[in-house]
Formats: sequence, C-alpha cells, structure tokens
Amino acid sequence: MPNFRKLLALAAGVLLTTGALPAVAQRATPDFHQWAATPPMGWNSWDCYGPTVTEAEVKANADYMARNLKSSGWEYVVVDIRWYVGNDTAHGYNEKDPAWNIDQYGRFVPAPNRFPSAAGGKGFKPLADYLHAKGLKFGIHIMRGVPVVAVQRKLPILGSKATAADIYSKEGQAGWLRDMYTVVAGRPGAQEYYNSLFKLYAGWGVDFVKVDDLSLPYHKAEVEMIRRAIDKSGRKIVLSTSPGETPIAEARHVAAHANMWRTVGDFWDSWEQLKEHFEVCNRWAPYIGPGAFPDADMLPLGRLGIRAERGEDRMTRFTRDEQYTLMTLWSIFRSPLMFGGDLPSNDAFTLSLLTNSDVLAVNRSSTRNRQLFRRNDLIAWAADDPKTGDKFLAVFNAQDQELLPETEAVWASGPITRQTPGHREELKANIGGARQLYLNVRDGGDDIAWDHADWLNITLSDGQKTVLLSSLPWQKATAGWGQVVANKSVSGGGLVVGGKAYASGIGTHANSMITYELPAGFTHLAGEVGLDQAGAAQNTGGTLNFLVFTKNPYRPMPADSSRVAVALQSLGLKGACTVRDLWTGKNLGQVTGEFAPYIRRHGAGLYRISAIKNN
Repeated sequence: MPNFRKLLALAAGVLLTTGALPAVAQRATPDFHQWAATPPMGWNSWDCYGPTVTEAEVKANADYMARNLKSSGWEYVVVDIRWYVGNDTAHGYNEKDPAWNIDQYGRFVPAPNRFPSAAGGKGFKPLADYLHAKGLKFGIHIMRGVPVVAVQRKLPILGSKATAADIYSKEGQAGWLRDMYTVVAGRPGAQEYYNSLFKLYAGWGVDFVKVDDLSLPYHKAEVEMIRRAIDKSGRKIVLSTSPGETPIAEARHVAAHANMWRTVGDFWDSWEQLKEHFEVCNRWAPYIGPGAFPDADMLPLGRLGIRAERGEDRMTRFTRDEQYTLMTLWSIFRSPLMFGGDLPSNDAFTLSLLTNSDVLAVNRSSTRNRQLFRRNDLIAWAADDPKTGDKFLAVFNAQDQELLPETEAVWASGPITRQTPGHREELKANIGGARQLYLNVRDGGDDIAWDHADWLNITLSDGQKTVLLSSLPWQKATAGWGQVVANKSVSGGGLVVGGKAYASGIGTHANSMITYELPAGFTHLAGEVGLDQAGAAQNTGGTLNFLVFTKNPYRPMPADSSRVAVALQSLGLKGACTVRDLWTGKNLGQVTGEFAPYIRRHGAGLYRISAIKNN
C-alpha cells in the first residue's frame, strides 16, 4: 500500500497553491476535507452521561466551553447516543420498553422530556441555535441504519414511494444495541432515506455527526450513502465514524469519505488501554492527512461516570502522569480531541491540560507525525513544525511492574471467551505446602480491563475437610474496575455464568489480583471460573484468563524515572539545538548530539527542539 499520509500531504500542498483537492477525496466530495482541516476539538456527553444526557446538562457544558475553552480552539458540543429515547437508563440501555420519539418519515427526533426546546416538532434547532449564538458548533450521535420501529410501522420515506420496510435487512444488525436494521444499498428508497436524515439534520443546524456501528465491521455501502447524503444536504457536516478498530485495509476508503474514524473500541480511564494506544497510533500514523484523521477516541479526563456505561461517578482514574501521557500522545498523533468529562466539574489541573497553547499547536498543525522508536516500553515520537522547521519530540515511559508468565502459575484456565462452552472452566490445582495464594485474572490479550470475572464455589481441601474460600478474608484485593466482592458479581447481582447461578464465589474484573494468607495444611484448590453473564452481555471485551499462583507473581518494580535518550540526528538535526518544554513553558538550554530527559513511569514529556542557526 502506498504511504497515504504522504499522498494526502502532497495533495494538501497542491490545494494551497492551485485550489485542487486530494485525488482520494474527489471520488466522494470536492471539499469536505476543508470542513475540518485540523483535528476537531470538542465535548461529548458519553463518558459522563451515557445515553441519558439532558438539555440542561448540554447547555451547562456548552456555557463552560464558551467561557473557558473556546479561545483555545474547542468548539464542538456533541450529544451522544439515544437522545430519541425518553426513558433510557445508565449502565446499559433500556431495550425492554424504550419510549421512542420518531417522526412520520421514520426519523428519530429528540425526546422532549429530556430536551424541552425540541417540543412542537422543533427538533434540535433551538439547542443548535443556542450553541451557535455562543460561537460553538453542534453535533449529534446516530446509529447506522433504519429504525426497527420504522420498519415495523412501515413508515414512508421522504422523497420516495418506498417505506422503511422496503429498504432494510436484519443482516449485520448490531449485537450490542438492536435499535436499527441495515439499510440495503441499491434498493429504491435506501439513498433517499439517508438523504432525508441529513436534510433534517441540516435544517436543525447540525455541524457534526458521529455515526456508530459503522466502522467495525466496516459497512462500506452505508459509508458511501452517508457521504452522498451529507453532500446533498447543503450543510458542512463533519463526519465521524465509530467504533473501532476500523479495518486498516479500508484506510484509503474511509479517509475519502469521512473526516475522522475510530482506531479503537470505547476508550476509558484504564492504563492498560492507554498503553495499547502506542501500538495503535503507530499503526495508523501513516494515514493522517488534511481533513482526515484517525480517531484515538475521547479523552476520559475530569469528572466521569455521572450516569455512564462504565464505572461510577468519579474523577478520572488516570494519575497526573498518565493524563500528561494521554494528552501528549493524542497531540503528537493529531487525534481529534473530544473531552469526555463533565466540564463544569473541571479542576484547575484538568483545565490546564486543555488550554496549553503550545501543546494544542502540535495537535493542530504539526506534520510528519511518527513513532521514532520503541525500546521496550521507552517510546519516542517526532513531528515537524512546517512553519519554522523546528522539531517536536514526545517521549514516554510506559514501563510497568510485570507479572510472571503463565508458565509460572500452578494452574491456568487458558482463554475463556463468549465462545467457551458454558463460559466457564473447571479449576483443580495442587497447592501443597503453600502459605500464600494469589488469584489472578488477566485480560486475555484484548486489553479490556473491565470484563466481569467470577471465581465460583472455590474450596480449599486438606484431604479430610473442605472450606469455602469466600468464607475467608483476603489479605489484599485489587481489580481493574470497582471492588472485589464475595458471593456477588461486580455488577452487584448474583454470580451467574452461562445461565447457571452460584451461591458462593468471588466477583472481580480482568486484571485483578486477590491475595490470601493460607492456614497450614491445605493441599488442593477446586471449583470453577468463568465470564459472568453481565460481562458476557457487554459490547466489548469478553476474553479472560484465570491463573493461580502460590508465590509472588510480580517481577521487580521498575525505577520511578528512566532516561529516554534521543539522538538529534534521528530528528534530522545537526549541531547545537535549543530545547523548550511545551508543558511547563520552560527553556531547557542547549543540547548537542542527543537530548536525554528523565521521564517518570507512566509519564511523558513534549518538547520543541530548534536548531541554532549560525549567522
């Protein structure tokens, strides 16, 4: 595959000098890449309000953005999923008896009990007008396809003689939310349905649409129908596709039809997921182009989980070092920046992350963004300042205290997934002579640290008597999310795996460790382990590995800080250079040959390096 980033960069240069457009974009539209020439920056309601955000909450976040962030380039306010359901629920969706709001042409409209200004058929126009008056832009989330309820009611399609029942297929329906059916391209009324959607949105004043269930799997025909519908709408609506990972084989196609596309599934305040992004961003960096940006997903910073899918009301679980890592990587990768926390709840530190003009300039206008090297978990990225010839350098220390390999365990389940019969495995382990017991759950390789994991009817035996492990106090317990609990799942319900209920056990998450000090004499551990039914119903993850250790399963802790040495020659620089720390604004003086800052574990540094020009 040719280097797409170079292709778009070359085309962008042609655009500046001749008014021509990227060749890959001409197939879809003559100018939509110009609508988001730099990575979009805004707020999205999902991380704090899930599918239940209200108009008052949207306005409160918009007011904060206008006062505190607009001058730094933040402008989009996006209402995420299911704004058309009047009785949706947090921590999942109400699919039992949703109160739909839908018009006569099979198009969802805002629920007026949540968005009062939408009453009387006004839709989102009053809310969009409110944002536009503040100099902001308005966005919404939609699901790919045609509503199931529109198909059932055989509602007519505006601009066509067809009905919703004529254009749908059940094939490809999302498994995690069954509101929609696939729209079958080529059927009479199919394109007209999407045209009618974006005509409605244009009339409301929508500036940004995030289309879910579009990227994984990749629905090429519907991507193309959506592109045509936006172009026909007459309004400059930025298109974001979701979720990820978008197939990299479709990179050229998606960049020719959308302004941004997801590179991962839902990203939360999990270090494991953040660390995964180094590999993901390196994979997608060649496809960054003018008006076309790989999207590393939202920034789960500030106050999260007020009524969200993942976790409870909290300030982000990321440490300050990890928050610097997040903002630094997203900036040097030029990901769109969509803040997920509740803006009015921001503290001074969170606000400082969002308003550093030097850092945001890297996101907005740097070029040749690339991973320079990865030496185990010491990582460097580089980019150019096209105006000055200066170099931007980001360095990261992603080192962790590593766990022993599975081969060191006295027992391991192997991967347990949704495809595992009964979602469980039997546990039988010889623990003779052990005085410590470590119950470890790992993510099974999918980097999802919130899967619901159950240790079931676990017993200790000495050959004569048997004791339930859940009746003994643990010494220490840590979980990927929430709290480890006895005789319940981490969701708060009963222990249910593969439809079978268990009275005794321990509920936890992936990437958890439970430590016991054992009474003398026990020789055997037995029971079952499995993927809890509540976890099996989630739309991501679902892969676990259970392990039992009888010795400390941790390798030695890495140093608190490590030196990350970068040869200036690898940046294309020769001779003496000056270094400026973009996070602190401090000038660090001159360097020659190499720059080697010490970086805290899980932390990052971002620098501007300038060659000293001899007169």
